[in-house]
Amino acid sequence: MTRAGLYLILAVALLFSMGLLMVFNTTAAEVIDRSLSTSTHTALLKQIVYGLIGVSGGVVMMRVGYENLLRYSFPLLILASVLLVLVFVPGVGMKINGARRWLGVLGYPIGQPSEFIKILVPAAYIRWYMLQNNKIGFYAFLKILGWLSLPLGLILFEPDNGTVLIIFLLLVVLFFLSKIKMHYWALPLMCLGAVGGTVAYQMPHVRTRIQVYLHPEFDLRGKGHQPHQAKIAAGSGGLLGRGLGESLQKLNYLPEARSDYIAAIFAEEMGFVGMLAMISLYIVITASGFVIAMRVDSKEAFLLASILTFLISIQAFINLGVVSGLLPSKGMTLPFFSQGGSSLLMNLIALSILLDISRKEPCLC
Repeated sequence: MTRAGLYLILAVALLFSMGLLMVFNTTAAEVIDRSLSTSTHTALLKQIVYGLIGVSGGVVMMRVGYENLLRYSFPLLILASVLLVLVFVPGVGMKINGARRWLGVLGYPIGQPSEFIKILVPAAYIRWYMLQNNKIGFYAFLKILGWLSLPLGLILFEPDNGTVLIIFLLLVVLFFLSKIKMHYWALPLMCLGAVGGTVAYQMPHVRTRIQVYLHPEFDLRGKGHQPHQAKIAAGSGGLLGRGLGESLQKLNYLPEARSDYIAAIFAEEMGFVGMLAMISLYIVITASGFVIAMRVDSKEAFLLASILTFLISIQAFINLGVVSGLLPSKGMTLPFFSQGGSSLLMNLIALSILLDISRKEPCLC
């Protein structure tokens, strides 16, 4: 194991431990404040279980190897696309908060297939790129772009615009890294982005999010409530915070704080110093991932390590941007920190792939 790999493990372990503490902190306060019948430990235990499953899946992934992931990326992407179709089947898919993103068993959500598309779409593209032997024609490129757009279309209709945006950004970065001619992809992606943006804007919840982002005070009892309360939570933390467990916003002022807005509660309790420590850990993850990418010999390992590092870091950036009010709400979890089973599984698998690439490096880094 290289130094970069060890830094990755240490940073993720610290983030996950801090996240467990905050998940219990926020959910226990919610249960007690609202006199709910559920246990104060339910969310904590669920997060630990998903974490253990993710670690187990990561160990399996390291044994399988990133080479096999790339080799079988297209069949896996087809399988994941079938699961995306199943979320629309009554009795199999579940509709929660107006979106069909979850597969369920006996009315209990078990996972979001769209989370794993974040890994499989880049992997499939890298596999296709390596098979071209640097001879990429325009029509061949349009063909692969069309195939990769199919699961994105399914995700868009769930709807899950945040995931579509993430994968869109991943592909753009891959096009740069793989040195695809700009006139091959810029215009098609602009058209795809324009069509996707137009379709998304026709969805009432998207228009509402944009309006709330621009003027949250217009809907403080509705969609603007969470962004407004998140700013209050983060701002009231000051330099050192109110102290662990002393948040006021978690007392039902900031709903569902354990998921998308958990960083706001953390900022309130731990202050600017605590947020600086959290952001520093994400910087360590990003820097370590890119060091791993730069030290590998093979082009496919470089592309995969780079894009997985970008995947983790861009999710953290967007989540913290939403919490701070810099970006509109995207419904995106904070990697390794906030509650979210499928997201945690996906990020742990991405971490395991990075570690697998790291241990196969030719030199210590």
